[in-house]
Amino acid sequence: MKEKKEEKEYIHRTWLAVTALIVVLCGVSLIPPQTIGGITFRRANILSDLIEFDDRTATDAPAATQIALDEEEFHVDLDRVAQQVARQTAAIETPDTLTPPVQTCFEWRIGPTDTLPAHYTPRQPAEVIEPLQPIEDFDTTGYGPLHAFYGKLLDGRPVRIAVLGDSFIEGDILTADLRETLQEAYGGTGCGFAPVASPLTGFRRTVKTTSKGWTSYNIMQYKTTPEPLRHDFYVSGWVCRPEAGAQTRWEGTQARRHLDPCDGARILFLSRGRSRAEVSVNDSLHRSFTIEGADELRQIEISGLPIHSLTFRVAEGAEGMVGYGALLGRSGIAVDNYSVRSNNGQAMFRTNPALNAQANAMLGYDLVILQYGLNIMQQGIHNYTNYGAQIGKMIAYVRECFPTAAVLVLGVSDRSVRTDRGFEPMDAVPHMTACQRAAARREQAAFWDTSAAMAALGGMEQFVTNGWAGKDYTHINFAGGRQVALALANALNDGMRREARDRDDRLRRQERARNVADSLREAVRLQLLQPAVDPLTMEE
Repeated sequence: MKEKKEEKEYIHRTWLAVTALIVVLCGVSLIPPQTIGGITFRRANILSDLIEFDDRTATDAPAATQIALDEEEFHVDLDRVAQQVARQTAAIETPDTLTPPVQTCFEWRIGPTDTLPAHYTPRQPAEVIEPLQPIEDFDTTGYGPLHAFYGKLLDGRPVRIAVLGDSFIEGDILTADLRETLQEAYGGTGCGFAPVASPLTGFRRTVKTTSKGWTSYNIMQYKTTPEPLRHDFYVSGWVCRPEAGAQTRWEGTQARRHLDPCDGARILFLSRGRSRAEVSVNDSLHRSFTIEGADELRQIEISGLPIHSLTFRVAEGAEGMVGYGALLGRSGIAVDNYSVRSNNGQAMFRTNPALNAQANAMLGYDLVILQYGLNIMQQGIHNYTNYGAQIGKMIAYVRECFPTAAVLVLGVSDRSVRTDRGFEPMDAVPHMTACQRAAARREQAAFWDTSAAMAALGGMEQFVTNGWAGKDYTHINFAGGRQVALALANALNDGMRREARDRDDRLRRQERARNVADSLREAVRLQLLQPAVDPLTMEE
């Protein structure tokens, strides 16, 4: 009897303990979020399936509040930018005849003379696959820069694409697969731009970069960058200062198709003092270049044989040199990844417009893609009007520096945030997307809805489940980048298809017009050949 009594008491105590635990947890659920020592602790809500709490505090921004931007720090005077670019363009087109011209291009043609063909093989648009998230082109002229981009692809001519973005595309995520997909359909080789040196080179799979003797700075480190280098940033967002004997070796990889070998390369740098650079191709061919000092951007262009590896060494004059990087690939489609972590796009206003214009004169960009906004979005903030104004300025800035290029704004990617119910879509995504679309419409640029394309694949939650994105529910990985890249390439192929159809329609209209004109000319000719009739001899 005593044992049964003790067993009954233990069962009773267990139930009391469970009940007390439930009461305590319910009580904890009622405790609002707290900030202790600068650390914010979320509500521990075990009743999240039954009860929702509005945990916004007085310091939380309501939906109508705009995101804070330091517009003074990232101020841009577009009129001044236009003047700088105009001066640079004038200097290129009408050089001073009283002073010797500065040599900006050093050519190394290996083997037989290698020239681009005068005529290109027309190409057919790649197949468009459903579901399709189309590109929205807000150009109202009927034949804007994006149409010209599609036209060059249809004609089989080389095109160059720059993708400016943040950590979302870091390490060639997304751009590696966009490049491969487009090169597979329209030709081209190489990985595009690869910096001289960067802490992130080991993360990138599409090129193996080995460097020594360089100190690199990115544009988000502007305030800690040495003063002489602050005006030397170009759109890549990186500058590198060499020590004597500094060198970099780039080597192709098999991470994607068409990377190794590439069919040509360029090396971009500044040399304000007299310097000597040594270049090696495939570790077997070597050449030295003596460069006289000048402020202009310089390039060493290599062509004429397949390139597996390329080495650049600063033999003399390191104190006056600034290194940027190599652009691997010469024909077909080139895609340059210009990513800088934590950049919301405004940092481009700190780049040197004259350097950008010089780079465009050398490279000739046909499309500039802007992938920004991920670092601006915040849960609960729905008004991004002031950021939209900055996007408009980014588009205008790109057009000043790269007047040959179409501008495509990528809508922000899908993103999820942790709530009491687990991870849920961030409520700011549709509002940021609407802001970016509106800015593209105002500037008559093009827009592509990235979050909608991801939603068609299941959204960020499905991306994480599939192993396509990190557990932060924010950043895609290489596998996720491939999915987004395929969707974007599909949209570009759709644009190509539309351009091909419009081109056929124009040709048919022109042919009909010619036929009508020929018929009229023939009718007139026949009329003139008819014998003249004397009205006096005509019978009544």
